[in-house]
Amino acid sequence: MEKLDFLKKYKELYSPSSKEVVVVEVPTFNFLMIDGSGNPNTSKEYQEAISTLYTVSYTLKFMIKKSKQAIDYTVMPLEGLWWADEMSSFLASDKDKWKWTAMIMQPPDIITESLVKEALDKAKTKNPPSISKIRFGTLAEGKAAQIMHFGSYAEEGPTIKRLHDFITQNGFELAGKHHEVYLSDPRRSAPETLKTVIRQAVKPK
Repeated sequence: MEKLDFLKKYKELYSPSSKEVVVVEVPTFNFLMIDGSGNPNTSKEYQEAISTLYTVSYTLKFMIKKSKQAIDYTVMPLEGLWWADEMSSFLASDKDKWKWTAMIMQPPDIITESLVKEALDKAKTKNPPSISKIRFGTLAEGKAAQIMHFGSYAEEGPTIKRLHDFITQNGFELAGKHHEVYLSDPRRSAPETLKTVIRQAVKPK
């Protein structure tokens, strides 16, 4: 059986340095996505979205593993796009006004829209709370700047500032939404050991 680990295949995207900001070219990827709004620390909607994304992602994994393709792949980590209608609310961490897209990347050239529909039908038997909100979407970030953040989510501010300073000092400007990749499970990891990729799509000024 073929085994695939996309964290290793796309190491430059998921294992950046924490010491310096780097510029990467992010391929177009397909994701299972759920959109929502509100404070992720207190929002039941956000927690339900995460649970549903993982339920469907693992349903797809085992479908592929048992199919003629016979591929065993590692389910990718949770990712998030974050923004606010008024970016001052986002920058000021007024989390009640935040909007988000919670998402999990699906293996390129393996997972199709028809397979997702089949997985959704199978997953409904497990009654995931946000099944009706899930969608199969594409994200084309292209050129982006990123850095690894070690520590709690509440302490990301200086890392984000460092990222934004790099962008402006190197002839770029922000393009698209604030993007985070959660490499650690906060339910099982101490806050100081959390690993998060902080990414921002950029374009020339």
